[in-house]
This record gives sequence, structure tokens and C-alpha cells, in this order.
Amino acid sequence: MIRLILLVWACCLLLLPGRSYATHIVGGEMGMQHLRDSTYVLNLVVYFDAVNGDPGALDQSLTAAIYEKGTNRFVEELPLPLLQNTLVDYSDPACSNASLTTRRLIYARELVLHRKQYRSLNGYYATVERCCRNRVIANIQNPGAAGQAFLVEFPGVVQANGEAFRNSSPSLFPPLSDYACKGELFYYDFGGQDPDGDQLVYEMVTPLNGHSTSGDPKPDRPASAPYSLVRWRTGLSEDKQIPGTPNLRIDAQTGRLEVLPTELGLFVFGIKCSEYRNGVKIGEVRRDFQMLIINCPRNQAPQLQVEAQGQVLPHTPTGTLAFAAGEARCFQLRFTDPDAASRLKLSMRAVNFSEKLPTPTVTTGTVRSPGNPDVLVSTVCFPKCFNTQGKVYQLEFIVADNGCSLPKLDTVRVAFSAAAPPDQPPTLLTTAQLPLRVHPGDVVKFAAIGQDPDQDQLSLTMRGLGFEAAPLGATLGLTTSAGEVRGDFSWTVPCAAIDRGLHEFEFLLTSTSECYAVQTQRLVIPIVVEYENEAPELTSTFPTSSPVPEAPPVVVTLPLGGIYEATLLGTDADPNDLTMTAAGKNMDLASMGMQFTHQDGRGKATGTFRWEATCAALENQPLEVTFTLQESTCRPQPRQQTVRFEVLRPASPAFLPPNIFTPNADGKNNRFELGNVLPPDLCNNRFGDIKIFNRWGTQVYRSQNRSFSWDGGGLPEGVYYYLIEFTNKTRFKGTITIAR
Repeated sequence: MIRLILLVWACCLLLLPGRSYATHIVGGEMGMQHLRDSTYVLNLVVYFDAVNGDPGALDQSLTAAIYEKGTNRFVEELPLPLLQNTLVDYSDPACSNASLTTRRLIYARELVLHRKQYRSLNGYYATVERCCRNRVIANIQNPGAAGQAFLVEFPGVVQANGEAFRNSSPSLFPPLSDYACKGELFYYDFGGQDPDGDQLVYEMVTPLNGHSTSGDPKPDRPASAPYSLVRWRTGLSEDKQIPGTPNLRIDAQTGRLEVLPTELGLFVFGIKCSEYRNGVKIGEVRRDFQMLIINCPRNQAPQLQVEAQGQVLPHTPTGTLAFAAGEARCFQLRFTDPDAASRLKLSMRAVNFSEKLPTPTVTTGTVRSPGNPDVLVSTVCFPKCFNTQGKVYQLEFIVADNGCSLPKLDTVRVAFSAAAPPDQPPTLLTTAQLPLRVHPGDVVKFAAIGQDPDQDQLSLTMRGLGFEAAPLGATLGLTTSAGEVRGDFSWTVPCAAIDRGLHEFEFLLTSTSECYAVQTQRLVIPIVVEYENEAPELTSTFPTSSPVPEAPPVVVTLPLGGIYEATLLGTDADPNDLTMTAAGKNMDLASMGMQFTHQDGRGKATGTFRWEATCAALENQPLEVTFTLQESTCRPQPRQQTVRFEVLRPASPAFLPPNIFTPNADGKNNRFELGNVLPPDLCNNRFGDIKIFNRWGTQVYRSQNRSFSWDGGGLPEGVYYYLIEFTNKTRFKGTITIAR
């Protein structure tokens, strides 16, 4: 941001009959600001004589024209409406003069810089022209007929490689309604700022006169370059715009404007601010303004005395003050002013360092008036941690009075160095006995101990390198005391840790010192998780031991009512906890006459199996029982043996019944009997009954006794039919003939 001084010689300005526009322009500048995407805002600032300027010359809008640089090709024109009308402030209101008042008029509007329209590598310029300047300007010829061309240069929105280019003009610091005193140094610091961070360079330039005249003060369309310049009075030039010792000048890098004027009057001057990006100029802004030089009452400079380490320091130091560690690094400031009732202000400025400055105990006060002292005393103390890192810092103490138009100063520059208290690094140790090789289920415990010889505040943290420690169950319990922190590490190694193997736990000790940056110590504890597992072995007294799941099951066969017993043994070489179980396939063991008892243990498990072949087993066969030996480990390898149990059915005789009998009382073949011809009764498959029918289907005999004996019942000879049914619906049919 550029700071310029707004000075209007209003007290001496006389309005002449005729055009009021001839004396209203004080100065101004233009700018182009990027808003968003391709949208910009073009703004014009005009400084207007608020005391003597004709209100009718205060334009409600002005017209801007945009041209391409180099070719002066017309691009477009656009009206700029008046958006803001405010007064310009004095730097010190106490020095204000009612006849010296200026208004700041802002004209602006948005516009879109299209890529196809604004792509020239030469760049562009926007201009507004307006006449006229104050008639009483002392350093140019015919000022009442001199116009002003407001100008801003800006780059195209497309680079040579076709990429978009964005830029905003530097924003100039608002001028101040101040004046300068003949024979006294007038100065102002202009620290420039650019929204894009571009480099800014300042220089004095001759103000542009342009094409506007008193006959055509407000052209319908501002003309293109070149623009005529104002004509300097004899003896003056661009390098000598305001005569003085020195003449008006500006520092190219800092923008500090200063002059010690030797003449009274109203003087116009021009300043150009060029912006550079990567060493290439991309744009510029100009400001024209006026400075009033008057005679001022004599004002004597204030006086400042700086004391440190028991000695009064000279204004320009001849040596360096060295503040040792732990020593108070304080300056005592005594300041006064020869003038009566002078209001003083104390400030400091770091010359060659950027650290934050302390606040003086007294910064303002009035001297040499009733009830006030002749000398003000203030103390400035840097904190004990302030450290110049072995360098020599330069510090300026400045006292300013309240003289007009600018305060007079007294400055004392002090060179000093300061050391902070020593800070020793912390230490971090561990009680862990390395190397640490563990297995799942092991409990790992050790301590990490951090200490600081300076008793600084300590903190200790733990984390896994490449893994999360908390989900694996690792914890760190902290205990703190003065200058020490202890972390008790505890970890019950889970099965989830076996895949990674190596686990590196990082312990970070942080020491926070009042005066120094945080110091850290790092310690990494490697813990190797080992895991090996041999499968357990399962043996039994079953006919064939088959611990392999893919092997066909062993078959045990018993007659109905038979009893079978077997023992099983499980062993593990690791040894892990073993558990032995027996499970029937889709059946309950007890309901099938089976019993299984087991004894589990570490590295060994036993089991006893007993089976009595019951009818239930006969009716639900085939029966399968799986015996499982399970180990308690991270990746168990169970062993199983499946046994099939079958119940033998009794052999049944062939069903060969007789087909004739002779009930004639001769004692031979007198009865119809089946005897052992019928299948035997077995579990729920038992003899139900026998029915005998004649040839017309009439039942003539029935018996539920498998040992029945039918004598024919006195029935006539012939063929009869029988039906035998068992309880499981088995049927036997046949014929029997009665012969006499």
C-alpha cells in the first residue's frame, strides 16, 4: 500500500469568475482489482477541493476508456458511477485547518476481461481525463488550464503459454490532509502492499496533462496515449518538483517520501508505482497530488535519553550492550521537550530483527505544564527468554512531539545482544531387557523414564510404528514429578499380533521450556512376537484310529442289546490346553444308549465312550459320532475321529407256510399253525394278528397270538385266505385249504 500526503492550499485559493471546474481537482489515481474468475473492478479515486471547489464540478459519473498498449487500439469504454464521497482525514486532527479540506471521490464498476478480448502480451491501460487543476499551483505553468489524465496499466488475462493470468493493481494508501512547513523536514513512510505479492518500485514522475482542456474539461471519450505532460516552472523538473534541501524525493524500495522545502506555495507532484512479477513489469499506477508549504511556528525537537546497565547510551552506539543469561535486560528511557505543554509519544522500532517488542511502562504524556513533570520516565524490559542467538540486534527508541504539521522526533539507536538461560536436553531410558521375544498370551511389562536436568515440563507418549497400539491392548500408565515422567508399559500379547511379528513401539519424550523451542527424545522398543504350533494327536481304542478328517469313518457293529466301550487319548507337544468332545450327527447320544465322559487338561485330554445297542439305535441307524480334540491357541488345528455305529438285526427264517390241513381227528395235520415260520418279534416290529377269510371275503377267524392254532372251526372243505400283519405294517398273505 502506498501512503501519499494530501495537501491542499485552500487558505490561499481564490475562486475566479467563470468555469468552476478550473480549480477543483486536487489529484487522484486509478486501479484494477480482480474479484473472481474473469471479473474485475475498475476504480478511479479523485481528490476534490471541498472548500473552494464548485459543487457543480463534482461529477456523478465519469467515462473510462481502455486501450491496448503499444498499438493504442481502442478496446472498450465504460461509465464509472460515483459510489463514495468522504472527507480525507488529517494525520493529527489537532493540526487541522478548516480552510484545508479535501473529499475523496470513488468511481467504480465491474467488468469482465474475456480471454478472447484481453489476451495481448503488451498489456492494456485504462484512462479517464478531466480538467482542470488549481490555478494557484506554484510549480507548473498555466495551472488553471492544466488537465489531468488518470491512468492505470494492467496485463492481459492470458499468458504466452495460454494459461490464465490474474493480477490486481497495488492499492495506494489514502492521502492525508496535511501540509508541510518551510525549513522543516517533511516525510512519510509508504510501505506498499500488493494483493498478489508482486514487487513494487516507486519513482517520481511528471504529472500527465492529457487531452482535456478548459474548453473541453470532460471529454466524451478519453483519448489514447501519448499524453502531454504538465510544464514545469523554470528551474524545476521531474527530479526537482518541490524545491528544497533535499528536493522532494521518494525511496524506490521503501516508498518513503521526504522533502525539506525552501519555498512557500502550493505544489503539484506525481508518483508512479510499478509492479513486477518474477522480474517482469506487469503494470503500474500513478498518483498526482498537491502539497502546501506554509510558515509554521517554531517547534523545538524533543530529547530522549536511554540508560542501561548503569550508563547513559549515546544516540549512535559505539559498542554493544551484552545481557547475560538470567540478567534483567531493561532500558530506562527519559524523554522531555524544551517547548511548554508539549505532548510526547514514545515508540520503538526493531531495525534488524522481527521478534515481538515489549511494551514500555509509559508511552505518552505531557511535559512542562502545570501539574505535569518536566521529564517522563519509562522502562522497557525484554523477557528473560529473549535471545539474540549470538547476533547483535539494533533497536531504535523514538520520542515524538505534537508539533504541526508533522511531529519532531528524537531517536536513539541501541545495539545489544542477549542470551537466554541454558537449556539441557532431556534423557529417555527404559528398563526393558532387550531383545524382547514373546509369544501370544505373554504379558510384557517395562518402564520408559524421561528426565530433564532443567526441571522443564515433560510429556511422554507411546505409539506403534505402522500399527495402532491401543486395539492390540498395549497401554502406558504415566506418573509425573518435578523434572521426571515415568511411563509403565503393559501388553498382554494377543493372537492378532502374530501376523505382524515385529512390533516397534515408539516412546516420544517432549520437554517444554519457557525460553526455548520444544525438545524431544525418541526411543523405539522392538518386540518380536513368535508363534509356532504343532497339531495335537488323537488316538483311541476304536478298531482303526482315524484322526484325519478326510478318512472314512470307523464302523462298530453290535447285536441288539450288545455293549461296546472305547477310550480316547489326546496329547499336545506345545503344550496347549486341550478339550475333548463327542457329538452325534443329527442325534442325541444318550437317547441312542451312548455315554461320553472326558477329562480336559494342559497338553493332555482323555475320554471314555460306552454304547449299549438299543432298539432306538436300531431304529435310527446308521449312527455317526464325531470325537473332536480342540486345542486352545491362536491358530488351532483340531483333530477329529468319526465312528459309525450299527445294530445287527436277527436273522429271519424263510416264510414257507403250509397250504393245506386235514381236521379229521386222525391226529395228523389236524390244525393250521405257523410256529417258527413267522419272523421273530423285534423292538417295535412285532406280531400283530392273523385274519382268515372265506372265498366271499367274510372273516372266519382272527388271533393276536403268534402261536395261534386253528382247527378249521368246523367249516366246510375248500380254499380260505389269510392276512398276517406286524406292528410295523409288514404283511404276509396266502391261502390255506381245508381237506377232510
